[in-house]
Amino acid sequence: MAYAPKPATPATAAINREAVSRYAMEDRRDFADNDRGFLAPFPGTVQTRDGRVIFDPAWFDYIGDDTPAPDTVNPSLWRQSQLIRKGGLYKIAEGVFQVRNGDIANLTVIEGDTGLVVVDCTASVETATMSMRMIREHVSDKPVAAVIYTHTHIDHYGGVKGVVSADDVASGKVPIIAPGTIASFDAHAIGENVIAGNAMSRRAGYAFGSLLDRNSCGCVTSGIGIYAPSGSTISYISPTDSVTRTGEKRELAGLEFEFLYAPDTEAPEEMHIWIPQLKALTCAENANHSLHNIQTLRGARTRDARNFARYLDETLERWGDEAEVHYGPHTWPVFGNENITTFLESQRDTYKYIHDQALRLANKGYTPLEAAEAVELPEELRRNWASRGYHGTLHHDVRAVFHKELGLWDGDPATLHPHTPAETARRLTALIGPGQILAEGRRAFEDGDYRWAVQILHALVFADPGNTEAKNLQADAYEQMGYQAEGPQWRGIFLTAARELREGVVPAAFATASPDSILAMPVGILFDFAAVHLIGDKAADADLRIDFHFTDTDETWTMWVRRGVLNARRGAHPETRLTARGPKAALVATVLKPGEAHRLAEAGKITLDGDDTVLRTLAGLLDDFDPNFPMITP
Repeated sequence: MAYAPKPATPATAAINREAVSRYAMEDRRDFADNDRGFLAPFPGTVQTRDGRVIFDPAWFDYIGDDTPAPDTVNPSLWRQSQLIRKGGLYKIAEGVFQVRNGDIANLTVIEGDTGLVVVDCTASVETATMSMRMIREHVSDKPVAAVIYTHTHIDHYGGVKGVVSADDVASGKVPIIAPGTIASFDAHAIGENVIAGNAMSRRAGYAFGSLLDRNSCGCVTSGIGIYAPSGSTISYISPTDSVTRTGEKRELAGLEFEFLYAPDTEAPEEMHIWIPQLKALTCAENANHSLHNIQTLRGARTRDARNFARYLDETLERWGDEAEVHYGPHTWPVFGNENITTFLESQRDTYKYIHDQALRLANKGYTPLEAAEAVELPEELRRNWASRGYHGTLHHDVRAVFHKELGLWDGDPATLHPHTPAETARRLTALIGPGQILAEGRRAFEDGDYRWAVQILHALVFADPGNTEAKNLQADAYEQMGYQAEGPQWRGIFLTAARELREGVVPAAFATASPDSILAMPVGILFDFAAVHLIGDKAADADLRIDFHFTDTDETWTMWVRRGVLNARRGAHPETRLTARGPKAALVATVLKPGEAHRLAEAGKITLDGDDTVLRTLAGLLDDFDPNFPMITP
């Protein structure tokens, strides 16, 4: 039976109606900018090779241009979604084209005299393939001269094999330019999405609404893009040309590209790009039509809000007087020098205000949560649509500044060594009584105090996960919080929590640790990935060593397990118990699934010299990760 969410309560409907007064609803310039330069709609659905539809523009037709916000959607988020749902191919300046909203990110093409330069590749091979087909049909059939990754996130490199072949990159025919050293870019791009990939994918499923139905009671776009496609093909090709200094230039397809290196901002490695002949500028994800995350809810390293502001100001200083179009890897462009300057200044000041005010309150003794409750943007910034929280939110960005600058402890001694949530729940439930907790949760819900209802019912749900009445009431409260949320990620988390409380775990929609990403891992990161699978206490007394010779790269690594830790380094070891030889693709499987190595050896894909029982020992020490681990129950 199909999932049936509940309607907005009168309290939620009233809150969403009253919210309109907080927003500059009369400002419609974004709609004109969003439509400007439209060339062609999407040719149809985006499908995998086996014909499964992973994106259909018609999914979001319910968000009509003139349809008022329903009671179940915050009016600011509804407005943003009306903008985001429009997609297709756009000409945004002479020689600059974008395919927008085929998935969560854009694909931008710069046409030069001798070829095309592709800036960011969307999240999936399928979307990138469709996007390049549209470019070929409506813009140019010139060859791809170069690919540029603006930063290390999966939705900007994941579609690269829909743009260019690995062979053309390996041969040097098509360079891939990226910020940071190649080793650093690889480490952050792959390490972030693979080593902690199982946890990140589960959290992202909540945050991006991919476990929800697409309707006004479920997913209403991702805020900075239309949708995170489920079951798509994620690819990776390592960069071949690194940008490590501001002011570096490349001539690509007859055009000059100048770069501003902006590390430790929205991504560990990031850069802004200026094309002087076209007066075209991008600040990558450091400037969007949305407040960005200082700490992502899907999980990633905490960012430095100061650096957002610093590099945006440096960009203004370098090119602010000349830029005539600003294009981004998400959302729509900004046109005209005055508008661009105002946009970048507003983005700069928003991040700096968040940083400075968070630390002002920290220095006055506030905890992160207390500061998040206190900080409000000044009216000029607050009513600027690009400062609204469609990706990050002011509340969790303030808390993230504390985390970045002061670490995990919030300054309250009671939080330094608390009991686990489940143990705390059991003790509170024993003290207060299940009936009293349930009654208080019901009272709070009926009063429209959904935040407190969720909080008090958490104790009963964690103490007794089988208490259906408590779970259903908490689900009702989460649902109303989702309907009120301006931020789509908060909405996604609350509504997914409600669904899983009612129905149980919804199977994962996607995984950031794609097979292509795993195979593309540098060998050092491969062993890091294996190391986080090692069950430390089980391996505490183990003492084993295996050498791996990668025949396709003529590279040897030795890996050993001692004291509950897996280490690896380059070179063979004279006391190894086993040497496994084979191409990287086969040895990746051997490292991560050593119990399967004998089948690979029998198939002639690898050779094993020495004591092969060590593989079975290793296999017994490695953990498996459930992609559907519980999040709203213990």
